[in-house]
Amino acid sequence: MKIVQIKKRKDQDWEYLSPKIVLKNPLVLILGNRYMLEDASIYNQVRHLFQDGHLVFGSTSGDITAYTVDDESITITAIEFEKSTFQIKTSNVLHADLDSYKTGKDLISEFSTNNLKHIFVIAEGSFINGSELTKGMNAATQKNILITGGLCGDAARFEKTVASYNKNPKPGEIVAIGFYGNTFEASFSIHGGWTPFGRERVVTKSKSNVLYELDGKPALDLYKKYLGDKSKDLPGAALLYPLNVKTEDEQQSFVRTILNINEKDNTMILAGDIPKNSKVQLMMTNVDNIANASERAARQALELRKNKPQLALLVSCIGRKLVLDQRVEEEIEEVVDVVGKDTTICGFYSYGEIAPFHGETNCQLHNQTMTITLISE
Repeated sequence: MKIVQIKKRKDQDWEYLSPKIVLKNPLVLILGNRYMLEDASIYNQVRHLFQDGHLVFGSTSGDITAYTVDDESITITAIEFEKSTFQIKTSNVLHADLDSYKTGKDLISEFSTNNLKHIFVIAEGSFINGSELTKGMNAATQKNILITGGLCGDAARFEKTVASYNKNPKPGEIVAIGFYGNTFEASFSIHGGWTPFGRERVVTKSKSNVLYELDGKPALDLYKKYLGDKSKDLPGAALLYPLNVKTEDEQQSFVRTILNINEKDNTMILAGDIPKNSKVQLMMTNVDNIANASERAARQALELRKNKPQLALLVSCIGRKLVLDQRVEEEIEEVVDVVGKDTTICGFYSYGEIAPFHGETNCQLHNQTMTITLISE
């Protein structure tokens, strides 16, 4: 595996972060600021750099390398596989009448399953129901293919996200990359570092990812009561206080971020489904807990491997980034310390992370986690 990384900061030229080498038919991940990716000239600039490259674009809430986390930049990670092959499939949830389940199932069904080892997904994060997307993807694989990835971001604006394959980035797009090869190896892990607090309440009314009532009372009223003075900063303040969700169907609880609120309807819009009769609690964290969780995720992903990783794909949540603030690079440094400086780090801050729970095979939508996928061939 040969890897080249290049960065473009706002109003600056492209800068090589690694030695400049010529790659053959590389997979080229272009992750960065949504406004910069919407510049029509960016596609041609990247195509000029990698004329035979397979160009996958995704907007982020911050792009990640081993050296830094940047908000107003684009980072290219170009990978030439020497022993493995890959296929890329795309879909657009806007073309499927926002049917996220069908979009996920149909997209993954397009892959040839012979020697398929792993699928990495970069999905738009504005219109998609990530819970339904992952359910659809699981239905297409019989839950026997590792699927990881994340939902694109747009800083903390939540205005729109864009993605694409071999064309200018656009809304609604979902890109899936399937990896094949006898020696290809992918391992993963996720950790959050958030702690539940306060009273556990029952979801008495919800629809998909909209939460109406807890314990028979308007959910938004209760949430504001818990937040106190911080409620004036909603919906942004909600990223610092997500919900821990326990359902009858899942053995493990999961975290849901509140993306928006509807004052008129007194409802909360979450990043994924919030099933009726599930039990929820508020969650909180601090910088040290988040950094420690990233270290644990890296160690666990490394323990599951036979060979040393060559590439680490990191997807972390925008809510974690807001907590870390000026210390945001600390959770990346923890990962680098574990996997080693000779492992290339590529990743982004997201609106949702895609991976199975530890010890399981079916992928799920997560919020507020560090999701690490380690790859080698």
